[in-house]
Amino acid sequence: MKMASFGRISQALYRSTLTQTRRQLSAAVHGEEHQAARTWKILTFVVALPGVAVCMLNTYLKMQHHSHENPEFIPYSHLRIRSKRFPWGDGNKSFFHNPHCNALPDGYEEEH
Repeated sequence: MKMASFGRISQALYRSTLTQTRRQLSAAVHGEEHQAARTWKILTFVVALPGVAVCMLNTYLKMQHHSHENPEFIPYSHLRIRSKRFPWGDGNKSFFHNPHCNALPDGYEEEH
């Protein structure tokens, strides 16, 4: 009988210390999560948003100084090779052809 009561008492103590340890670890993890969330929030406002703003400003300024003229067309033999026709349109223009930017094998469309 003494052994059975000793076993029950030791199990009860073990459970209470285990429960107490779990609560302490839970509280510690909650504190770390709060600190990590705070760190990422600060990084978002101090690093990420100003970085996006600088990239937008850089793009805007480069767009202001960009010339809207096509570069001189030089008919290099290795560029714009057409071994077979494209299956759409007149067969000479790629699927994403832009007449303002993309040259055909004999030059830009606007110059013709």
